[in-house]
Formats: sequence, structure tokens, C-alpha cells
Amino acid sequence: MTEPAKAPSRTRKAPQRKSRPRTPAKKPAVEQAAAPAPAVSVFEGLGRAAVPMRIIARFGYYPPRHNAGSEWMAHSLLRALVARGHDVEVWLSRYSPDREPYDIDGVRVVPYAARLDFGSAAWRADVLVSHHENVPSAGALARGMGRPFVVICHNTAPAIFKNVGRGSTALAVYNSLHMQADAEAFFCEYTTSLRPTTSIVVRPPVFAEDYAATPGDRVTLVNLNADKGGDLFWRLAERLPDLKFLGVKGAYGQQVDAPRRLPNVDVVEHMPGDQMREQVYARTRVLLMPSAHESWGRVAVEAMASGIPVVAAPTPGLSECLGEAGVFAERDDEQAWVEALTALTDPAQWAEASERALARSKALDPAADLAAWCSAIEELTPKG
Repeated sequence: MTEPAKAPSRTRKAPQRKSRPRTPAKKPAVEQAAAPAPAVSVFEGLGRAAVPMRIIARFGYYPPRHNAGSEWMAHSLLRALVARGHDVEVWLSRYSPDREPYDIDGVRVVPYAARLDFGSAAWRADVLVSHHENVPSAGALARGMGRPFVVICHNTAPAIFKNVGRGSTALAVYNSLHMQADAEAFFCEYTTSLRPTTSIVVRPPVFAEDYAATPGDRVTLVNLNADKGGDLFWRLAERLPDLKFLGVKGAYGQQVDAPRRLPNVDVVEHMPGDQMREQVYARTRVLLMPSAHESWGRVAVEAMASGIPVVAAPTPGLSECLGEAGVFAERDDEQAWVEALTALTDPAQWAEASERALARSKALDPAADLAAWCSAIEELTPKG
């Protein structure tokens, strides 16, 4: 069982805050934020912060329009801060069909097309948060305004770690122990001056009750792009005509189409996370994850909440995520995938794999990780 990582004990540098100009008046569309959603399940144990903070996040996309794992991880983290009583806003940097601000689980989201002033919002922030391509610009803004800057890291590309350092990051949040180790190796090899002031590991929070369903009869792949294994999915469906397959179109990447029509395959469109339980996991008997790269594997954890066995490529992230619950096959060994799926047609073998999946789901309860995240954020502003 992977234990939640604790933040290294390092001396924290008090943020150098510059004098603020007169606080600009809020735009009416943003000012009337709805009350935070009532805390439920794991959030009930987080308690309430002694001093509410204003958290401003800068992201490209956000649920429910965009439902990739990194966006749902970010939302889960911000949702925990809302439960603690903090005021949380997400300002988007890319266009979406939305034109007006909206709320999701107490998080206020400001679409790019709303044409409101992100700079004014940043001046009102106690902490700025970002990830992906927005890290360099949001980090520069935080540095110029003297605000603590937090980066959520979702993969181990060297550019990610470079951007973390350029932003004078107060807190780096890694989604796995192996990513934290890779980051430390990078900072030691290139320059320790890029290292964030502190870092923690928060495994992408998955709330089992949001996804648990009675498993169905399909072999499922979520996101049919090539990196996720879209080509292999179609080859397996062709080689195993007696098994039923389900393909779920992803939030990003070119989706791989069927070379020809296969009667044992259903394909469904990309869908919001709150529809995955009924539309995907309630139809799934085995989940496929033949990913070329995977820093963690949120979809695997969602599936395990229902006791669905996961057959996966042994990327560092999936190996850490699945542990002993995983059934692993090398990505380019098609026969190994055929044999794994064939073995799981045996009820006894499936039941054993399902038990391991449920046990792993329970071991990945996000309560401790979310508490560590909230604590790390709340320690970023000077006391008194």
C-alpha cells in the first residue's frame, strides 16, 4: 500500500508581498458567487479553516466541458479548499462554449469568453494556482505581485519541472511518488535554484462513492487516441469476437477509428465525469489501460471503485497506482493482452482480480492526501 507522502520539512520563506493598488471593484458576474456546496463524504472530515483565503487558479480548461484526469484532479483539490471555507475562483485561458461564469461544487469558473479582468482577480488573491501551459505566465504574474505560487504537476516531462522553477514556486504538488523522485533528480542534475520552496505528493483524489457501480459485461478503453492504446483496442476487439468491447472517446488527442465495423464494439462520445458511473463503469467488466505514458492513472482508480479489474501497461505511474491489484502486459505484446482478457473470462479469476481491485480502491482513500493539501495551502500566507 502506498502511503500518502508528507511534505519535506524545509524552512519556508515568507512571501515578499508588494504594496497593492486600490482593490478594483468586482465585476457583477463574478461577485455574486453562490455559497459553497455542502461538504459531503470525505470533505466532512476536513473541518473549517480559521482564516478564509481567496484562491485564484489559472487553467486552460475545466469540467464539465473538459474532463481529462488532470482537470478532475485540479477540481478535487479546489473542491477541498471550498469545503474548508475558502473562496475559490478558476479563470480559464482558452475558449469554450461558455460565455458567463458558472459554479461547480462551490468553485466559481470564469470562462475566457466572459472577457473579465484576470489581472484584477489576481491582485485580490492570497494564493495563485496553475498547471500545464499556464505555469510560466501565471508564475511570472505571481512573482510580480508578490503572491505565493502553487503548481500542480501532472507529468514528468522536463519542461514541466523547468516551468515549476521559473515561476519561483512556493509549493509544487506531484501526483505520485515516482514523479516527486523524478523532479528531485532533475533539480539536482540541472540546478537546485529551480527547486520549489516545498513539495508534497497528492495522489489524484477519487471518491469511490461517485463511481461505484455493479460491473457490466464490456472490455472498456477510455480515450481512443493512439497514446492511450486506441490501435490495440481495435485489434483486440477483432481477435476476440466473443467478448463485448466499449470505447469511450476522450477529451483530447486524435481518436482512432475502427478499420472496419465490428459488431462486438460500442463507441460512446466524450462525457462529463458525473456520467461515467452509469454510462461507463456500469457497463464495464474489465478496463484496459495500454498507455504509452501515464504518470498515475485516475481512470484505473475510478474503475477499481466498482471492483473492475484493470489490465495495464507497466508505466511507472500505473505500477504505483495499481500496485498488486493490476494485471500488467507490455504495451507492444498483443498476445499478452489477449491472454490476460481470456483469463479474466473465467469467473473465479475475475472474482479474485475484482477483490484485489476493491481492496486497492479502499487503500487509495483520498482523505489524508486532501488534508495535507489544504494544510500546505493554508501555510503559504504569513500568520498574524
